[in-house]
Amino acid sequence: MIYFTTDYSAGAHPRVMEALLRTNEEHHNGYFEDAHCENAINLIKKRIGDDTVDVHLMVGGTITNTTAIAAWLKPYECVVSATTGHINVHETGAIEASGHKVLTVPEHEGKVLPEDVRKVCSEHDNEHMVKPGMLYISDSTELGTIYTKKELEELRKVCDEFGLILFLDGARLGSALTAEGNDLTFEDLPKLCDAFYIGGTKNGFLFGEAIVIVREDLKKNFRYMIKQRGGMFAKGRLIGVQFEEVFKDDLYLEMAAYTNEMAKLMRDGMKAKGIEFLAESPTNQLFPIFTVEKVAELQKKYVFQHQAWMDDGREAVRFVTSWLTKPEEVEELLADL
Repeated sequence: MIYFTTDYSAGAHPRVMEALLRTNEEHHNGYFEDAHCENAINLIKKRIGDDTVDVHLMVGGTITNTTAIAAWLKPYECVVSATTGHINVHETGAIEASGHKVLTVPEHEGKVLPEDVRKVCSEHDNEHMVKPGMLYISDSTELGTIYTKKELEELRKVCDEFGLILFLDGARLGSALTAEGNDLTFEDLPKLCDAFYIGGTKNGFLFGEAIVIVREDLKKNFRYMIKQRGGMFAKGRLIGVQFEEVFKDDLYLEMAAYTNEMAKLMRDGMKAKGIEFLAESPTNQLFPIFTVEKVAELQKKYVFQHQAWMDDGREAVRFVTSWLTKPEEVEELLADL
């Protein structure tokens, strides 16, 4: 079988594995209080161009989102998200389990529009309703689309207007930053977001994310919340070593750029064959639409996921490329279409 299921179904990039093996017999303090974590955090601060931020290394995406939202929202506050937002559809009610409602707004190819945020905040204007306290977005989105700098600036304005924390889920941030048409940089993020995280699990790591806290009042005692939520990883240095390796040069973005290159090869080949897409994704998640019969035929040889049913009975599916995807695998798929 050829796998286009996810960007984390395989292990890790060889350099990441080599770094872990090279440091395997070292002894360090636990809980992210070691030299590798310290160096990784400094490298991240240097890369984003802001040494005033706090950076915490985390195990995975859901625990990063739930820890942040639980830490920063008051008991009566909610988080605003697109209907397709990861916290709304793929985190098993984790946010609600922490006592906070996810208040949804319409998605526009996965993205949130300022006018929808303004509308929902204006409608929730008294103490008989939950109070919006945060806007959650992701880049890239659940549909593989990306935010432009102007779009993020407009969301920043509406967050300031209503006093919302702007939190960006960067599980696939590398793919977004290296996508065709992207005009955002690492350096833009601390200027526009109150907090964001840099995803490793979906970009060549074994596991690991790095949450960057920009706003001063969100920084205090965050490690307490990490511990309480089960994220205080005893062997924290394993995450530190991985971030250290990929941020000591441009490997983080190089891995992401390669995944996008493989996705572009697939996307261009599919479009040349007249295949339609659920969304126009410039990143490593593609959502082609096939007949049910074609999906069944492809499933005999390829592993991918169902995404949505179309009104005409056709099926939108998801193909994802990764650091391990080979050009010949993509070409083989295209030949079978």
